[in-house]
Amino acid sequence: MHTASRVLITGSSGYVGSLLLTELAARVRAGTLGAVVGADVRAPALAPESATFTQHDVRDPGLEETLTAHGITCVVHLASIVTPGKGSTRAFEYSVDVGGTERVLEACVAAGVRRLVVTSSGAAYGYHADNDAWLTEDSPVRGNEPIAYSWHKRLVEEMLARHRVSHPALEQVILRVGTILGASVNNQITALFEKKRLLAVTGSSSPFVFIHDADLVAILARAVDSPVTGIFNVAGDGVMTIDDIAAALSKPVLRVPAWLLSAALSVLHPLGLSRYSAAQVGFIRYRPVLDNTRLKAVFGYTPRLKSREVFDLWRTSRAQ
Repeated sequence: MHTASRVLITGSSGYVGSLLLTELAARVRAGTLGAVVGADVRAPALAPESATFTQHDVRDPGLEETLTAHGITCVVHLASIVTPGKGSTRAFEYSVDVGGTERVLEACVAAGVRRLVVTSSGAAYGYHADNDAWLTEDSPVRGNEPIAYSWHKRLVEEMLARHRVSHPALEQVILRVGTILGASVNNQITALFEKKRLLAVTGSSSPFVFIHDADLVAILARAVDSPVTGIFNVAGDGVMTIDDIAAALSKPVLRVPAWLLSAALSVLHPLGLSRYSAAQVGFIRYRPVLDNTRLKAVFGYTPRLKSREVFDLWRTSRAQ
C-alpha cells in the first residue's frame, strides 16, 4: 500500500468492519497507510489506536464533507443489513442497503475518491434451481425479490454497473462473499447449524462455501490498493453439503419436501415461531456455490483456509 492511501470504512462498528478497522489501524501505525476513518451509526466497542471515528448513517447526507476533510482516497463500503433485528422492516433494510449505497456512491464521486470497495454477496446470484453448479463472476446476478438481502445485493450491483459506465474514474472492487465464519459469528446460517437436527429440503444437497473472517479482512485490506479492480467471488476452496456439515457436527438431517416446508413456514413465520419465511425455502434449497478461480488468478489472493477448514475452526470454537 502507498502511504498516500487514506481509507474510510462504512459499517466500521460491525463484525467485519471492526476487524478491518483494527487491521488498517495497524498499517497506519506501521506507516504503510496514510489514515483510516471508521464511520457508523455507533462508535466501535474498542476504538483502535491510529484510527479516527466519525458518527454517520449512510442514509444521511454529509459523507462528501467527511471524505473531503480527511482526504479519503478509498472507501470500503460494508454497511448493510445482513441479519435484520427484531422489528426491522423491508423498507428500513432497503433504505440502508440500496439507498445507503446510492448516497455513498454520490459522495465518492463528489469528493473525487479514487476507489470504492464494496462487499456484495453470493446471494446476489440468487437462489435458483438452474444456477450453475459453480458460479463464476460471469454468471447472471439474479437476486430473488422475496428475499430482501438477496434482492438488495442485486439492486446494488446493478447500480454499481451503471456507475462504472457513467463515472469510470471511480475504480470499483466488488467482492461477492460466501458464508463468513469466525469464532464469534452469529447469524441466520449459524442458527441453522446450532439446531439439534439440520434442516434440508428433500432432493437438495444444500451446499455451502465458507470464508474465514481473517481471510476476508486480508482480501479487503488488499483491495484498498491492489493494482487490480473488478468483481471477485470470495470463498475458500471446496464445498460442504448439508450431510457433510451434519456429519462434522454429529447431528442428524431432517429432510422435508419443499411444499411441506413452505406450508409450515407460511404458518410459523407470521406467528413469530420461525425467523424464516416461506420465501426462504429457496435459500436452503438452492445454495449458490462460488468459484474462487478469479480471486486467486487475477486478484492474486488464495484463501488460507478451505471451506471445510473454516467450518472446522468455527465448530471447534463453539465446543469450547
